[in-house]
Amino acid sequence: MRTIDHVISGYSGGGGARSHDVFDPNTGQVQAKVGLGGQAELDAAVKAAQKVQPEWAATNPQRRARVMFKFKELVEANKDELARLLSSEHGKVIDDAHGDVQRGLEVIEYACGIPQVLKGEYTQGAGPGIDVYSMRQPLGIGAGITPFNFPAMIPMWMFGMAIACGNAFILKPSERDPSVPVRLAELFVEAGAPEGLLQVVHGDKEMVDAILDHEAISAVSFVGSSDIAHYVYKRGVAAGKRVQAMGGAKNHGIIMPDADLDQAVNDLIGAAYGSAGERCMALPVVVPVGEDTAERLREKLIPAIDSLRVGVSTDKDAQYGPMVTAEQKGRVENWIQKGVDEGAELVVDGRGFKLQGHEDGFFVGPSLFDHVTTDMESYKEEIFGPVLQIVRAKDFEEAVRLPSDHQYGNGVAIFTRNGHAAREFAQRVNVGMVGVNVPIPVPVSYHSFGGWKRSAFGDTNQYGTEGLKFWTKVKTVTQRWPDGSATGENAFVIPTMG
Repeated sequence: MRTIDHVISGYSGGGGARSHDVFDPNTGQVQAKVGLGGQAELDAAVKAAQKVQPEWAATNPQRRARVMFKFKELVEANKDELARLLSSEHGKVIDDAHGDVQRGLEVIEYACGIPQVLKGEYTQGAGPGIDVYSMRQPLGIGAGITPFNFPAMIPMWMFGMAIACGNAFILKPSERDPSVPVRLAELFVEAGAPEGLLQVVHGDKEMVDAILDHEAISAVSFVGSSDIAHYVYKRGVAAGKRVQAMGGAKNHGIIMPDADLDQAVNDLIGAAYGSAGERCMALPVVVPVGEDTAERLREKLIPAIDSLRVGVSTDKDAQYGPMVTAEQKGRVENWIQKGVDEGAELVVDGRGFKLQGHEDGFFVGPSLFDHVTTDMESYKEEIFGPVLQIVRAKDFEEAVRLPSDHQYGNGVAIFTRNGHAAREFAQRVNVGMVGVNVPIPVPVSYHSFGGWKRSAFGDTNQYGTEGLKFWTKVKTVTQRWPDGSATGENAFVIPTMG
């Protein structure tokens, strides 16, 4: 059976006594084992990072950019391999897997411009003969703890910016689908990066705690569930680290009475059920405004859901594939039952779905609830599966209030032809990322990704200028070059008082 190893420069200590099964979600069978490391493996990775990071930080930005350019070329050349490897462990269909890789690459493209974005500020003549300038310097060693649902995109979001800024990086990916992060680290070395600059350590909570406590790691970036994000944030900050921790979501899609329903339904199907709903930017709640809108929406949703094709991840005609593990499948089906118990109307039931020839696969069919109310636990919590809930709003004010009052504030979308309504909604809604007729409003790489409330802990977002700020620290220099005069005419004056 295939064994997935750590990527630690110069380390030959083995994978440790503990291991985790990596499944093929299409068949339910174990396809590989990954060793779960701990303090010893992390210490070895940190030691290697400490050797290489100072020289990398001293490398001028354009040379660092050339490594990023080469890495981008190599990922593009190996994109099919990466997508199939990703699909085989996660279960998302090949097209979604390609998208996973591509969205990560877009941040690498942004990082290729590091000589431009890393420039500091300069003020000439801040005082008599005094100039002031600032520079951004790397933190040292950064770490990333990434989830199973985007094993290519989210690691590249993190290490692309961190390394381009001059840091070394230690990645702890999900043990459920760890092969793609390992392959990315291999390609990074092939691109010309020194060994030890990007390393991969596998593990569970033991490894996470070791990362959060290690005094040589200056910053930690995390994406996962909100409870764990809060834990990571508190423990990391207590250890003196800079921490950004992105949590869960319950994104809403507002359907105004004037919306193009055919387009909205098409968007909802992809946003709610794509990648089996295992996306923090999925759209699991739809909010039609007014009873007439709700009835028309429901009438169009049901046949669209019935026509969805669920298949193995290599099926080119499938809209989505299996869940990542049997546990995740069971969790989603339990939430469906919870919704029934709470009194929501189960319009389409995806439980018990079986795919011929793959009866042991981790498949869940598409589900649809109507008449969901805000007091239901199934509405309050993240289901993270192919389940869409209809929450009816009587008017625009209620449609603004629903996502604004929810504990999560990751993303929201409004579907309308009314520019005034869209503008007012975007301004007033208490959510971090807003889409207008865009169902999954993930910002492009030169903006920044991040939610509000329990969807994010910390004060900086992922990638873009926010990523640059997170992975660097500012140093400001105030300098004076005396002209040699001893008359006192050029006596020092604080620039702000000159």
